[in-house]
Amino acid sequence: MKLLVVFGVLFVLGCVKCDTPANCTYEDIRGEWIFQEGRRESNSSIDCTNFTGPVAHTLKITLRFPNLAFDSLGHRGFWTIVYNQGFEVVINYRKYFAFSAYKKDSSGNYTNECDKILPGWSHDVLGKNWACYNGHKLGGSSLVRSSQSTVHLPKESLLSDSLVHQINKAQKSWRATLYPELHNTPLDALIRRAGGLGSRVFRPPPPAPVRDRVKKAASLLPTEFDWRNVSGVNYVSPIRNQGSCGSCYAFSSLAMLEARLRIMTNNTLQVQLSPQDVVSCSKYSQGCEGGFPYVIAGKYAQDFGALPEECYPYEGHDGSCTPKKGCKRFYVAEYNYVGGFFGGCNEELMKLDLVNKGPLTVAFEVYPDFQLYSGGIYHHTGIGAKFNPFHLVNHGVLITGYGIDNKTGEKFWIVKNSWGTAWGESGYFRIRRGTNECNIESMAVSAIPIP
Repeated sequence: MKLLVVFGVLFVLGCVKCDTPANCTYEDIRGEWIFQEGRRESNSSIDCTNFTGPVAHTLKITLRFPNLAFDSLGHRGFWTIVYNQGFEVVINYRKYFAFSAYKKDSSGNYTNECDKILPGWSHDVLGKNWACYNGHKLGGSSLVRSSQSTVHLPKESLLSDSLVHQINKAQKSWRATLYPELHNTPLDALIRRAGGLGSRVFRPPPPAPVRDRVKKAASLLPTEFDWRNVSGVNYVSPIRNQGSCGSCYAFSSLAMLEARLRIMTNNTLQVQLSPQDVVSCSKYSQGCEGGFPYVIAGKYAQDFGALPEECYPYEGHDGSCTPKKGCKRFYVAEYNYVGGFFGGCNEELMKLDLVNKGPLTVAFEVYPDFQLYSGGIYHHTGIGAKFNPFHLVNHGVLITGYGIDNKTGEKFWIVKNSWGTAWGESGYFRIRRGTNECNIESMAVSAIPIP
């Protein structure tokens, strides 16, 4: 997501734009819905922005706990909420995806209409026969949550040598440093660096309870594991720098696909994929203003494919969609939240998916002290939080392995960032494992690419 350091220059902006203002919960979405779908005769180029009809198909779909979907014809499928932004339903060999609806008044406040959707996209499970659709929840009522479209943030400095000293004095698990480009950086720029206010996930779910069979399977895994060194072989693509664009969701999503393609082909396919294609071309995210890994690593990669970097080199800014023509795209065969649905994730399931399939993309909450991380096993110290009591954002990163500190016994995840090699442990960081530190064990995403 947003890193505002480019070639040593820090850009400071005056406001934050949102991903979408939608803020809908699981309970807002669960229930009976009516989908009104157009003709199933188009392809992926269809524009559903202003769809109002004509309606060719009307479906009644019931979304039940935890992830079951049923239609009025007796078909059974599944569904998941997509963070707080919308939902996806797969039933009767078709997929339905949409963002939750909202309205903006003249004062800049939003009404989140969680009983409705913005016009969405549907297609069959083979990615054919696209259509647009609208939907509304039966018996629903609009949920009003007031939030301004433009949030003006204070300009005071947040990070300092004094803060670094306090963090290092208070604990010994990890080390803080004040990177030169972050000296005297105001709060608004730091929030952008970590993802921007539009990348928040309100009320992330806690880790799911661990079933006995999952616990038993996880107990058989290695004590330590790292895809950067499996019998001396590295299956993880190099660290990159997202620059001034809020594109961490694209970098982390594509890094997972890159690593899993390497694993599936015994390292013979070492393709680097194009975040710029996602930023400029994805209908499912907001370019440099943010997005989410499930939507990119999963849905976008399955519907449109991931493009090699050389076919659309990274520019680090929004722009029209102008990829090189005739390039091979890499598609995803299947994708899911670890655990099967949003809220089904936990440490043991993440370890099993990681070892058996490859690195995982996750989103976690970034506090100010994380910006200062230079090494060790990170945990939020609480120091500096008084400057930032509520502006938590979600940053997309890639988990490549896990381990245990030999001296302290502290468990950790090994995580690849997209802030360049000069940050952290050569571009990586370690973070506490098994405690859902900063909600890192809440929202892991897994996808299977096709070589």
